[in-house]
Amino acid sequence: MYCYEGFCGKRHSPLADMPGSLYETSNLDRGGNNRKKKIEEFSRSSREKLVQSKNKMFSKFTSILQHAVEALAPSLPLQEDFVYHWKAITHYYIETSDDKAPVTDTNIPSHLEQMLDILTQEEGERESGETGPCMEYLLHHKILETLYTLGKADCPPGMKQQVLTFYTKLLAHIRQPLLPHINVHRPVQKLVRLCGEVLAAPTENEEIQFLCIVCAKLKQDPYLVNFFLENKAKKPETKSPAGKEVVKENVFAPDTGQSPAEGQANRPEEPQAAAAASNSSPTTNNNHSNNYNLVSSLLNLTKSPDGRIVVKACEGLMLLVSLPEPAAAKCLTENTELCELLTDRLVSFYKALPQSIDPLDIETVESVNWGLDVYNLKEDAAVFTGKRALISFLSWLDYCDQLIKEAQKSAAAVMAKAVRERFFVSVMEPQLMQTSEVGILTSTALLNRIIRQVTSEALTQEMVYFLLGEEREPETSATIAQNPLRHRLIEHCDHLSDEISIMTLRLFEQLIQKPNQHILHSLVLRSLEERNYLENKPQEEREPLENGQPHDAVDLEEDPLFGDDVSPESRLSGSDWLSSSSPPQSPDHSKSDGKTEVHKIVNSFLCLVPDEAKSSYQVEGTGYDTYLRDAHRQFRDYCGVCQRWDWRGSPKPFEKCNLDMPFFEGHFLKVLFDRMGRILDQPYDVNLQVTAVLSKLSLLPHPHLHEYLLDPYINLAPGCRSLFSVIVRVVGDLMLRIQRIPDFTPKLLLVRKRLLGLEPEGITIDHMTLLEGVIVLEEFCKELAAIAFVKYHAASSSSP
Repeated sequence: MYCYEGFCGKRHSPLADMPGSLYETSNLDRGGNNRKKKIEEFSRSSREKLVQSKNKMFSKFTSILQHAVEALAPSLPLQEDFVYHWKAITHYYIETSDDKAPVTDTNIPSHLEQMLDILTQEEGERESGETGPCMEYLLHHKILETLYTLGKADCPPGMKQQVLTFYTKLLAHIRQPLLPHINVHRPVQKLVRLCGEVLAAPTENEEIQFLCIVCAKLKQDPYLVNFFLENKAKKPETKSPAGKEVVKENVFAPDTGQSPAEGQANRPEEPQAAAAASNSSPTTNNNHSNNYNLVSSLLNLTKSPDGRIVVKACEGLMLLVSLPEPAAAKCLTENTELCELLTDRLVSFYKALPQSIDPLDIETVESVNWGLDVYNLKEDAAVFTGKRALISFLSWLDYCDQLIKEAQKSAAAVMAKAVRERFFVSVMEPQLMQTSEVGILTSTALLNRIIRQVTSEALTQEMVYFLLGEEREPETSATIAQNPLRHRLIEHCDHLSDEISIMTLRLFEQLIQKPNQHILHSLVLRSLEERNYLENKPQEEREPLENGQPHDAVDLEEDPLFGDDVSPESRLSGSDWLSSSSPPQSPDHSKSDGKTEVHKIVNSFLCLVPDEAKSSYQVEGTGYDTYLRDAHRQFRDYCGVCQRWDWRGSPKPFEKCNLDMPFFEGHFLKVLFDRMGRILDQPYDVNLQVTAVLSKLSLLPHPHLHEYLLDPYINLAPGCRSLFSVIVRVVGDLMLRIQRIPDFTPKLLLVRKRLLGLEPEGITIDHMTLLEGVIVLEEFCKELAAIAFVKYHAASSSSP
C-alpha cells in the first residue's frame, strides 16, 4: 500500500478507513509492541506483493502491445524513413515562428544524423557503385542546395555548423563518387565560398573539416578540380537549363522536395557532366578570369589564431598544389594569393629575427618540421634570445619547401621563383651585401641553414641562381665581378674576419653537396671543361721539367718522391681513374700494372710532408687507413648524386678542347688555392674549413676535376697551378722554416696531443699557428691519398 498526504498535511492510509481492520485494532491497543510489529510487517509485505503484481501486469501488457504494433505497422522502408526525416526538417521552417532559438534546441541535428545513417546503411546494402532510392531522392530534390541556403542564412542560429557537418560526413562516408553530380558539386562549390569569410568564426573547425574532405576527394580524382575553377563573370547563383533558379534564397520557403517538377536533370549523364566540366574548366578562352575559391578559403583559414586550424589549412593547400591538372596549377599561381601568402609570411618571420644571433645557435637549433611546432616561450628564451622567432622562420621555410616539392611542376616553378624574387633578392641580398661584420655573419649563418634545409628541386634551383647567377660560359679574371652577390660571397671566403671566412666556407661546403649540377658547373667545372690547364705543345717543344714539375716550381731535388723512376708518362690517366672500362687515349697511358701506378700516386701525397714534419705516426688511431672508410662512404654518396649527370668516361679529347684560350682557374678555386697557400700562417679553424671544401671537391667523380686536383703528374701549362703544385710550394716553404725552429718535432707532437685532448693546456708554445698548420697539412695529404685510392678502386671494380 502507498501512503499519501491529504490536504491537512498529515499522512493517511487507506487501511485506516477499513472498519475492524488491524490498523484500527492497533490504535486501540497502543501499548502492545508485539502487535505493532506484526502490523508493520503485514503492511510492508502487502505493499511488496502489490508492486510485484503491478510490474508483472505492466510487462505482460507491454509485450502484447509490442507484438500488436509489429503486426499492424511493420518497419518503414529506408526511403520513406529518409523522406520522413527530411520533411520533418522542412516542416520546422513552415510551422515555427521563433527563428532565434538555437538549432540545438530543435530536432534538426537529430534528423540530419538519421538521414546520414540511412544513406550509409543503404549504400552498405547495395552493390558497389549502385545508387539507392534515398540517394536518388537527395539528388533529385536538391536537398544539398536547400541545406546550403539554410546554412548561408544560419537559420536557426547554428544551422551553418550543422550543414557543414552534414556535407563533411556525407562526402566522407559515402564511397560512391558524388562530386560529379551537378546537384552535389554545385552546392559544395557554393558552400566552399562561405568558408573563411570571418576570421575566428565559431564554425572554423567545421569549415576546415569540410574543406579538407573536399581536397581529399579531389586528390582521389584530380579531374574533378575543374568543377571548382569558377569563371569570375558567372553570377553567384547559376541557373538550370530550364531557366529556373536552382537555389531559393527565401530561407523560410525552402525546397521541400514535394514538387517533382523541380528536380529535372539532377543526375547528369556523361555528356552533361562533361559539359559542366567544360564550362568550369580554365582551359577555355576565359581561363584568365577563373576563381579558385577552394584555395582562397584555405588561404583565409591560414590566418586563423587557432594553430590547429592553420595546420589543417596548410595540409589542404598541400593536397591542392599536388593535383596534376595543368589548368588548376595555372589558376593556383595566377588567380590566387598563394605565392603572396608564402613569401609575405616568410619575409615577416625573417624580419622578426634579432639583428644578431650566434652562428652556433643557428647551426645547432633542432631540426624543424612544419605542423609540429611545439614550443615553450620561457624555455626558448632561456636557451638564447630569438630562438622562438628562428624556429618559426625555419618552420615556415620548411612548409614552403615541402609545398613546392609536392606541387605540380609548373606551379612549383612559379612558387619557387616568387620566393627567389620576393624573399631572397628583396630581403636577403641586402643583408649579405652589407658592410657590418655582425650583420654579414648572422645573415651568412642564416643562409647556410637555409641551404641545408631546402630540399625541393625547384626551390634549390632558384636559390642557386640567386647565389651564383645563371652564367655558364668559362670565367675570366675580367668577368668574376659580373654577378655582385656571387663575387662578394666568394671574396668573403678570404675575409679579414676569420669568423666570416669560416662561415662562408661552410656555406660553400654545404652548397657543393646539394644535388644540383649548376652549382659545381658555376663554381669549378666551367673553368676546367676545356682542359687548358695542360701543356699542349708536342713533347719535343715542351719546356724541360724539373722532377716532374715546371721549371718555376720549388726545387725539391732532395725529396725522394721526385726521383727518376717516376715520370709524367707513367701516371694513371684520368680516364683510367674514373672509368677503367674506357679505352686509353694513347699507348703511353696503357700500363700492365694499374695497382703499381695508383700506389705511386697515393705515395705522392703521403710523402709530400717531410718526415721531420710528421707527427701522426706517434699517436695511435691517426694513420692513413682511418681516412679510407670515410672516403669510401662519401665517394659512394657523391656517385649516387651525380649518376644522372653523365660524368663518367674519359676527359674531353684534346682535339675538341680550346687549348689556346688562356687558363683561369675560376674565382672560387683561386680563393681556395690562395688560402691553401697560406696554411702555415692561418688559424687552425680556417685551415680545417679550407681543406674540408677542397676534399669535397676532390671526391666529385668528374674526370676533369679529378685530373686537376688529384693527378700529381699532369703537365701544367706555363703559369698554371693545381692543388698538388700549391701543396708542393707550401712544403718547400715549410722545409725552410723548420730549420729556424728549435725542437720542432717535440713541439709538433705536443701540439697534436693537445688538439686531440691527450695533453692538458699548459705553457704557450712558440709558432703555434705554424705547428697547427703543419698538422692540418699532414692530415689533408693523407685524406687526398685515401680519396685517390678509393676512386681508383671504385673504377677498377666497375670495369668488366
